Amino acid sequence: MPRFAANLNFLFTELPFLERFEAAAKAGFRAVEMGNPYEASAGEIAARLNGNGLSVALINISAGNPAAGERGLTALPGREKDFGSDMAQALTYAEAIGCKLVHLLAGLVHHGARRDTYVANLKKAARMAAASGFGIVIEPINRRDIPGYFLKNGRRAQCDPRGG
Repeated sequence: MPRFAANLNFLFTELPFLERFEAAAKAGFRAVEMGNPYEASAGEIAARLNGNGLSVALINISAGNPAAGERGLTALPGREKDFGSDMAQALTYAEAIGCKLVHLLAGLVHHGARRDTYVANLKKAARMAAASGFGIVIEPINRRDIPGYFLKNGRRAQCDPRGG
């Protein structure tokens, strides 16, 4: 039987963020995902989840600076410290709201995204997540939906079994 999660960044957007949890539950969803849970406190989110009988399938790490058009920091050289802080924040939220997966947004090519930085930050995030009992995921996103997204297809998401 398929299980579906309501993405609260795309569904019920006519409502304020914290009201979307109840709307998802009323629509029959039992799980949600959140691209930007950081617009509310982890405690507020946990209360909404518990009050509506919902679980969390996934949250995103912070996208970075929205005013600069950032779509993730994982592949951006020079932003490693920010990435580490954002990963720690994501794991704190994940623990507080009972989420086991954190999606790592790669970043944009025209912001300087590089494969070596991406791989190094993925390794760092994997160690951080594993130490806390969480998992990380990556998602190729086509360049029509996010122009210039670094992780543009499945081929780029593959890793070399020899360590690359």
